[in-house]
Amino acid sequence: MSRALPKYNKRRVGLAGGAAAVALTGAVIAGTALAGESPEDGGADARTLAGPGTISCPDVASRLPAVPASAQAEVTRNLAQLDQQVAEANKRLVDTVGQGGPNFVQNAILGPLEDKRTATVNRIATAIGRTADRPAGLDSLAMCSLDTQGGPAAPGQEESGGAETPAPPAEDTGGDAGAGGGDAGAGQGGDASGVGTISCPDVAPRLPAVPASAQAEVTRNLAQLDQQVAEANKRLVDTVGQGGPNFVQNAILGPLEDKRTATVNRIATAIGRTADRPAGLDSLAACTLTK
Repeated sequence: MSRALPKYNKRRVGLAGGAAAVALTGAVIAGTALAGESPEDGGADARTLAGPGTISCPDVASRLPAVPASAQAEVTRNLAQLDQQVAEANKRLVDTVGQGGPNFVQNAILGPLEDKRTATVNRIATAIGRTADRPAGLDSLAMCSLDTQGGPAAPGQEESGGAETPAPPAEDTGGDAGAGGGDAGAGQGGDASGVGTISCPDVAPRLPAVPASAQAEVTRNLAQLDQQVAEANKRLVDTVGQGGPNFVQNAILGPLEDKRTATVNRIATAIGRTADRPAGLDSLAACTLTK
């Protein structure tokens, strides 16, 4: 049995099967986060305040099936987290005006936001999938874009952003590392630059027996973990001297953890389709900088 999700910002979106969920718009989020006012207060539009534009993301709630009662609280919590992620990204967009090069917004804001949203929609899908069919295709809603046009979104398109400059798709460097390829990037790669090396826990040895039906998908995602660490180490070198004291944590280690969280969740899901879903893989997502 499904029951309606709580109402946020006085807006309700219908869910398939009669369930209801929240659709907080990028414009409303940015308005509350940046202007410090609710729409009822008559606050200025966030696009005017932000100057550099507004980040808009696809609406997840309206794409969900009926939510089982047992998953209701977890789904609601993660929908609220999606809203918070966009609010934080819009705030960072304003706080970092003028920083970095031409790809700064994509690399330091839109990319990390996509990784966070991927991890969050995977948690939503997992919560529903425990007692009902796991919704497919939610990952396609993770990518957001920067709307620099400044005009208000058309009704019903607030989260899709209306006219906007789409962000380039995140790379999905699958590759076939072979069974048991593991997280080869962990603790490897050396440090020829003097800036340090990013080291991550090895995921492969922590996996249970992988069913044959999941082998290809698990192998592909293990290879992706390696690629993520390699890219983070390259970025560590390419961005030497950029940002403040927390730049590495906020722009490299944090986004890397979000990417790894999404990837290990895909591994756990692949195994869980025909065997017991491995628990605790999220604890292997955080990486460290070794000087």
